[in-house]
Amino acid sequence: MEFFAHEFGNAEPQHLAAPVNTVEEKWRLLPAFLKVKGLVKQHIDSFNYFINVEIKKIMKANEKITSDADPMWYLKYLNIYVGMPDVEESFNVTRPVCPHECRLRDMTYSAPITVDIEYTRGSQRIIRNALPIGRMPIMLRSSNCVLTGKTPVEFSKLNECPLDPGGYFIVKGQEKVILIQEQLSKNRIIVEQDRKGAVGASVTSSTHEKKSRTNIIVKQGRFYLRHNTLSEDAPIAIIFKAMGVESDQEIVQMIGTEEHVMAAFAPSLEECQKTQIFTQTQALRFIGNKVRRQRMWGGPKKTKMEEARELLASTILTHVPVKEFNFRAKCIYLAVMVRRVILAQGDNKVDDRDYYGNKRLELAGQLLSLLFEDLFKKFNSELKKIADQIIPKQRAAQFDVVKHMRQDQITNGMVNAISTGNWSLKRFKMDRQGVTQVLSRLSYISALGMMTRISSQFEKTRKVNTPEGEACGLVKNLALMTHITTDMEDTPIIKLAFNLGVEDVTLLCGEELSYPSVFLVFLNGNILGVIRDHQKLVYTFRLMRRAGFINEFVSISTNLTDRCVYISSDGGRLCRPYIIVKKGHPAVTNKHIEELSQGYRNFEDFLHEGLVEYLDVNEENDCNIALYEHMITKDTTHLEIEPFTLLGVCAGLIPYPHHNQSPRNTYQCAMGKQAMGTIGYNQRNRIDTLMYLLAYPQRPMVKTKTIELIDFEKLPAGQNATVAVMSYSGYDIEDALVLNKASLDRGFGRCLVYKNAKCTLKRYTNQTFDKVMGPMLDAATRKPIWRHSILDADGICSPGEKVENKQVLVNKSMPTVTQTPLEGSTQTGQPQYRDVPITYKGSTDSYIEKVMISSNAEDAFLIKILLRQTRRPEIGDKFSSRHGQKGVCGLIVPQEDMPFCDSGICPDIIMNPHGYPSRMTVGKLIELLAGKAGVLDGRFHYGTAFGGSKVKDVCEDLIRYGYHYQGKDYVTSGITGEPLEAYIYFGPVYYQKLKHMVLDKMHARARGPRAVLTRQPTEGRSRDGGLRLGEMERDCLIGYGASMLLLERLMISSDAFEVDVCGQCGLLGYSAWCHYCRSSCHVSSLRIPYACKLLFQELQSMNIVPRLKLSRYNE
Repeated sequence: MEFFAHEFGNAEPQHLAAPVNTVEEKWRLLPAFLKVKGLVKQHIDSFNYFINVEIKKIMKANEKITSDADPMWYLKYLNIYVGMPDVEESFNVTRPVCPHECRLRDMTYSAPITVDIEYTRGSQRIIRNALPIGRMPIMLRSSNCVLTGKTPVEFSKLNECPLDPGGYFIVKGQEKVILIQEQLSKNRIIVEQDRKGAVGASVTSSTHEKKSRTNIIVKQGRFYLRHNTLSEDAPIAIIFKAMGVESDQEIVQMIGTEEHVMAAFAPSLEECQKTQIFTQTQALRFIGNKVRRQRMWGGPKKTKMEEARELLASTILTHVPVKEFNFRAKCIYLAVMVRRVILAQGDNKVDDRDYYGNKRLELAGQLLSLLFEDLFKKFNSELKKIADQIIPKQRAAQFDVVKHMRQDQITNGMVNAISTGNWSLKRFKMDRQGVTQVLSRLSYISALGMMTRISSQFEKTRKVNTPEGEACGLVKNLALMTHITTDMEDTPIIKLAFNLGVEDVTLLCGEELSYPSVFLVFLNGNILGVIRDHQKLVYTFRLMRRAGFINEFVSISTNLTDRCVYISSDGGRLCRPYIIVKKGHPAVTNKHIEELSQGYRNFEDFLHEGLVEYLDVNEENDCNIALYEHMITKDTTHLEIEPFTLLGVCAGLIPYPHHNQSPRNTYQCAMGKQAMGTIGYNQRNRIDTLMYLLAYPQRPMVKTKTIELIDFEKLPAGQNATVAVMSYSGYDIEDALVLNKASLDRGFGRCLVYKNAKCTLKRYTNQTFDKVMGPMLDAATRKPIWRHSILDADGICSPGEKVENKQVLVNKSMPTVTQTPLEGSTQTGQPQYRDVPITYKGSTDSYIEKVMISSNAEDAFLIKILLRQTRRPEIGDKFSSRHGQKGVCGLIVPQEDMPFCDSGICPDIIMNPHGYPSRMTVGKLIELLAGKAGVLDGRFHYGTAFGGSKVKDVCEDLIRYGYHYQGKDYVTSGITGEPLEAYIYFGPVYYQKLKHMVLDKMHARARGPRAVLTRQPTEGRSRDGGLRLGEMERDCLIGYGASMLLLERLMISSDAFEVDVCGQCGLLGYSAWCHYCRSSCHVSSLRIPYACKLLFQELQSMNIVPRLKLSRYNE
């Protein structure tokens, strides 16, 4: 890793003594960072914030319920808290539960939400504590989960894997992830052009109470405000007047007194003149006529003017607070919006929607808090309805609200949203599909990669980790050291800003806003005030943040074109840590790193001492960040911790990615998730629907720093294969691989496939229940029949047995009548049962690994059976190296026919050399060299991005052991025994076995099931369907003129049908009789497709008569 030997080779000794950290140590900050933040921690942090802070705020916002029927009655929430996850075993008996039990028993891992309330019953006040109102699904590893703070030993007692990332929910036994959602940021002014090129500004405002979007648009040089509560666009000057700024001069002063600004705004003032509106009352009346009337049932009647005033105060630009109809702040905000639009028509640029500073990422916590708030409001309004209905009726018995608090509404709302992924909130008209996905457990990487995935609404960007196909650029992954902020308190920031010389905007006359030296200060999208010396403000602010007086995630940045300073402390901003550089020297020195590695320091200490700080996207623009120490100049403000943290989890597994063509890296990111390997230490205890495990997984010989950081070495997915790059046999064309049979016999690429079968035994309303019957005995031999041969006496299959296709796993039978019989009907004594066995269906035999009998949350019996298959690689199985070089096995050769090198080593895989030139995966060539040197030296080499072991050093290692420095070997042919004419590139490469196996894809059929309606063969492999000869294939056959083959494919082997047709009337008859002619004289029989007969009959049902004209074939 002598990175900069050539850089500093000629430097003076005292220069070299200066504290320049080498790359060796700096990366130690990464594991320290990943302990506290990053990867999955953002999900967990956001969920913790929700259940500890946000949920209390939601309760505070809706704390009191009153009733219109009785003014004395009220209900007030005092506190709300989420407990620890438990399960109700019998009535009112609960016990704590661990996540693994929920997975096995198909339950939801959730905790009770309890409240303390104070309410009136009759005339007395009552305080009740710890009343449950519902259940909240708990995220694994969050603060309320059983797994927090446990040691690996305790993890193993709970049957959990200590390396499992957590951050997902278990709902009805399924692991569900709430994906990170990407949104345009709220409460910010965004100036953009529409398709016609007209410039407009829009703000999406959002508070706890309301969400609304306000637009300012330009039509024929005039400015209008567009809002969906107004029936048409309102002129901007009238809005200003309605907000109480009546004089035109004052409006112009607020917007700006430069010549071109005034000229642009003049036509809008003219419009006021035309409509003859001069005072606030006139303007309010004008707007009141344009308000779309919302018919609110109940409530006092409002005049149109009051309605207009309410609308301006609470709905338009919701996030700007208006106290007692003092519109000053809102006017200034509106003026700033108009000014931005005017300037954007000039030389200023419009904003970029795809820029990450204008984006916010919504995490599980924010989405759940929206959902919970919606459900909590529904819960309260139901209680209010009940109170309104019951209080007037019964004066005798006192109304006790506790009896009417139903838990199931909140519980089911949360569970259904997470399990279906449909987030539909009535209040915000928000309706999103696919917010959650099932956590894919193909490999450890696929689970980790899922946690860092971002799904966005529309825009396309170019990234390394993005899938191919239609979601390309829409699904992205977070880089390694990214953190996503959560919301924070902004009161200390406001105090600090005012102390640093920010002047309150309400004290100004408005003209100052457009002075060239005055900068506006925004806090989270709201105007805080103005400042003269903005550089000093920013500098002091950053000092305070580094000293730890304000939160490390608050960011401050200046925008020079718009002349404003943005301070933001809201949640959902992307940020990453950087080392601070002072006077050309990094703040972090070797001493600090030593203390870190000895365990004196942690990452938090680096932050508090001002050595490292977080920058979000907007603040990065103000900074000058050096990539390496030797690039530091006098202007540098920050130093990147490690360049390879640019990549995410999946891309971090690739060795030497900076030597590959970029699409290859993208392909590998998609395939790394399909590689089989280990999924966790508890993989043998899990009963999943589908689980692929490698029999002998190995750590890669060439690893990267990312692999160490995410513990991929402990749960690897692949094997180090000795590869010879040569052509052999012609079965290796188009990326196919030739495998060595002896390697397969020794277990190379051997995998286990686990599937499960499950059934539940329910109880029904008429006191009947499902039964499991014992095996049926053959009458003659008194042995179980073949289908039941693997069943025990209890009717459930026994572990260790071999199951063949169509054998019964559970001999379940269910009653024919499950509904309660009607009154007065005669009930039979014994209920009738019919067999509904659970049978095994598969192309190859399986073995029963284990059988679990338990009960689920609804007290029904649950039987789960785990089935195992061991598969060795065969022709057609898919393999891939870590460089997007995928290929199927084309041939399996006995070892005696394989070439061997002079030390007697036979390759496991022979790969065709044509895979390299057009793909340009030089990283794979270097991986082979480094792997070979590592095997000889007995150590692991690094192939980290933008670094890694140097080719020069690796080649020297090879020479030291007597090998050729290019990694080529002298190879003898195994067939002729003569040496091959060329040296062969020969060495170990890490190969992954992918989940696509030919056994799961193989499909053929002769005769088989048909669809009921058309009598044509079914489609699809799962239904044993036919192979369709489609329209294009039909065209080929027509081109060949093979008409009888066409007839055979399209009719005879599909849905040929004998019909009787009457030659006289041309209608269909049957049994050689025409109903229309009432004779059998002219009836002849033909073969037509059944679908054709169906069409004729359907047309007849619509009063259209299709007549068939027949003629004899020999005339």
